[in-house]
Amino acid sequence: MTTPLLEGLPPIIDDGARVLILGNMPSVMSLAAREYYASPRNGLWRITAEVFGFDACAPYEVRAAALRARGVAVWDVLRACRRAGSLDSAVEPDSMVANDFGQLFDDHPAIERVYFNGAAAEKNYTRLVSIDRSIRYQRLPSTSPAQTMRYADKLRAWQAIA
Repeated sequence: MTTPLLEGLPPIIDDGARVLILGNMPSVMSLAAREYYASPRNGLWRITAEVFGFDACAPYEVRAAALRARGVAVWDVLRACRRAGSLDSAVEPDSMVANDFGQLFDDHPAIERVYFNGAAAEKNYTRLVSIDRSIRYQRLPSTSPAQTMRYADKLRAWQAIA
């Protein structure tokens, strides 16, 4: 039985984007909900809410708007892949299709910083994407509950996006 091809989500972005947070591929729960970081155990919304001062429990569209208002975009490295479950380690390497970052950066030239939400996003971006632009890249600890790190330490690292 072949693992089904998963299709990612469109970015959370608007014309004022200066910062891009990149995950690897949305979880099964996120794809089903059509919302980034839909799992209540993932710390992305709690962390960004603390960094930018909005309600982490607000409806998804309100949280997404809060990030856009602060010049922050959210997307994933992969547009499509085959994966059983939600773990990045379960992605079939030969099935990975990257999002069109050339087009994204052409459409949003003010993006100057990219923050990878974990090692898999950084690794796959480096492997699959070739962009010739002056953009600053930084890997941050994954907000996934699979990343066993104290919340306070994750939050401290994520202050870089402010």
